[in-house]
Amino acid sequence: MSRVGRTPISIPDGVTVTAQSASGDADSAVGQVVSVTGPGGKLTQSLAAGIRVRLDDGPEGSVAVVECADASRTQRSLHGLSRALVANMVQGVSQGFSKELQIVGVGYRAAAKGPNALELSLGFSHAVPFTAPEGISFDVPSQTSIVVKGIDKQLVGQVAANIRALRKPEPYKGKGIRYVDERVLRKAGKAAK
Repeated sequence: MSRVGRTPISIPDGVTVTAQSASGDADSAVGQVVSVTGPGGKLTQSLAAGIRVRLDDGPEGSVAVVECADASRTQRSLHGLSRALVANMVQGVSQGFSKELQIVGVGYRAAAKGPNALELSLGFSHAVPFTAPEGISFDVPSQTSIVVKGIDKQLVGQVAANIRALRKPEPYKGKGIRYVDERVLRKAGKAAK
């Protein structure tokens, strides 16, 4: 059994978790397709074969327990992964996720064109438009910072990575788009003789 997979997931107030079998009929709250609904929205995830989610009522509230059918190495790794996916869904619909990006460089800046569109000036001869997929919104607190928000952790991370890929930080001056907590390794330029 995976240590991560055995940890129960506490379900906060206002969040409902439903588990159904892959065929669609409810099997006493044990199944392979998990749906989580909360104040932020609704997320659905299909789990691997042999992984099931059981809903229990405990003394401190309701919890979801992810169970594994057999103890093979592959199944154990999927057990921990499935538990992490369900936990991220519960956190996403209740609190949401955000990723902050920082723009470094003279003349590099971002401007909001609505809640889910950006216009980036990144040193090219033209402005770069960027539109968010459904479920993602942008916040631009200053011209040099972008906050990507959403309920799906994977989608928030992917959109932030796509924005960063427009102009990765270069190692000599550090110009480009980087995560706020990212360290850019700097190289020394040519030495004068």
